[in-house]
Amino acid sequence: MSSYKHFTLEERKKLEEGLKKGKSQRAIARELGRSASSISREVARNFSKTAKRYHHWHAQSLTIERRRKASKCRRCFQPETPQWDYIIEKLKVYWSPEAICGRWKLEHPKEKAIHFSTIYRYLKRKEFPGISRKSHLRRRGKRKYNRKTNNNSIQPLRIIPQWPEKIQNRTRLGDWEGDTVYGGVGKGLLVTLVDRKSRFLCAGLLENRDSKQTSAVIEALLCGLPVKSISFDNGSEFADFQRLEEALAAPVYFAEPHKPWQRGTNENTNGLLRFFFPKGCDFRAVSDSQLQAIVSLINSRPRKCLGWKSPAELFLKPS
Repeated sequence: MSSYKHFTLEERKKLEEGLKKGKSQRAIARELGRSASSISREVARNFSKTAKRYHHWHAQSLTIERRRKASKCRRCFQPETPQWDYIIEKLKVYWSPEAICGRWKLEHPKEKAIHFSTIYRYLKRKEFPGISRKSHLRRRGKRKYNRKTNNNSIQPLRIIPQWPEKIQNRTRLGDWEGDTVYGGVGKGLLVTLVDRKSRFLCAGLLENRDSKQTSAVIEALLCGLPVKSISFDNGSEFADFQRLEEALAAPVYFAEPHKPWQRGTNENTNGLLRFFFPKGCDFRAVSDSQLQAIVSLINSRPRKCLGWKSPAELFLKPS
């Protein structure tokens, strides 16, 4: 027996035409390749009481409405269950739905899986108390955002296309990508460094784009950490790169102009920071302890590219 298929709009049109011509339901069923009982049920369920007849578009509308209500009634997560509590706990520390699902599978391999699209659906319907897409998702529920590229203001000695294979293939800790995150005009900025292999983030506050101040903060952030190389964009704040090379005993590479994807790891991590420090933020009002708390939160978040482990787990406890 073939599986049941819902009536299409075209089939409903033919059914309405057949009834208007006075054909029997059995005759219409033969023409449509349907059973007589299917025709009978279709007419009974979707008969228009107002028009006192079967109408194809009225039937289609009723079907769509029933599906919508049925979808709303289906509940994949129930309050006061381990899955529900886990999702709420992780959303409150700003994990993405995909990260929540991946980590749940890693920590509870024998339990029923969670699907991230279901979490998004619950968020859209505002079913998680005190949690919304705008307040707890990185992109605030929006699908796309625009990025600005930096102008080339310095002449680099090395560029990212010259990376050796060890950097390209992310085979070791200590290859860093660096950039800055701006606040409002005259309101300070951040310098950010991300390890390519582990995605571990370091960030520090800057008062302005002074290259010497930037180099000093970078040195402080990387003190005691493995440093094999650093790759920056072409901002003037990195103009003191030659002195930085000497201080860290590591080569400095630069992205080609208008190609931010060459430092995609850093660009993506800056997007995570932007969730907490949106454009126009006054970094002068942000303390270092507040910044480091956010950095710790990001480093503790599991990543799909890391097999749902966190950057901190890979960087601080390498296998």
